[in-house]
Amino acid sequence: MDVTFVTGTAGSGKSLLTGALKNWYVNRGEDAIAVNLDPGVVGLPYEPDVDVRDRIQLQGVMEEYGLGPNGALILAADLTATRLSEIQEEIDSFKAENVIIDTPGQTELFAFRESGEFIVGETKADSKLLLFLLDPLLASTPANFLSLALLSASVGLRLRIPRITVLTKRDIARDGVKRITEWSRDTKVFEDALSGTKDGEQYSLYSELFRSVRRLSFGADLYPVSSTTQEGLIALVGEMTRIARGGEEFTD
Repeated sequence: MDVTFVTGTAGSGKSLLTGALKNWYVNRGEDAIAVNLDPGVVGLPYEPDVDVRDRIQLQGVMEEYGLGPNGALILAADLTATRLSEIQEEIDSFKAENVIIDTPGQTELFAFRESGEFIVGETKADSKLLLFLLDPLLASTPANFLSLALLSASVGLRLRIPRITVLTKRDIARDGVKRITEWSRDTKVFEDALSGTKDGEQYSLYSELFRSVRRLSFGADLYPVSSTTQEGLIALVGEMTRIARGGEEFTD
């Protein structure tokens, strides 16, 4: 069983990609399930096979513990870890080859609390993979792109499993996706773009940070995709398979 954790900033398209990946596998005759680990989500663009909301609901946590939304989200994330054995048992019951786990919308709740590290570490799987989704609408300037690149690297270091950074919304931000992809592949292109912005005053700092992030393997694994049109999914799933088991390449 291969398990993929889908992470990223709020609004980056985690749930859309979770559904798209499940459909990708199912349409090609492979067993796949989608798991929702966000107890506060109201609606999802896919039907989860395993849903943490069957056990923990944000409104219920707020009422039981007298907490506001933010405090309840933090506690709910920790409570999810305490129910992991039950969630794992339900996942195992499907006997699926591929498990796509949609993590909470607030990245920090999953990546930077001990509960998230525990969930990733204790989830049973033949292989584990982390997808960090990067929103091109947020990464529209060199400084913003660098900030998100640092976050991707930080989440990868924190959770300590193989990571792929995915550039989402390829279908609606084509120019931005092309520009960001060029930045990620060529330090000089990034530095030239940076020098022409107001953030150019911190050129030396930003340039050194970017080079450091590249040394942490960000950039080479940047995959532009569209969950709506499925553009880029062939390349992404091929890389996921290669990392999981050095397996087959996908063709259309």
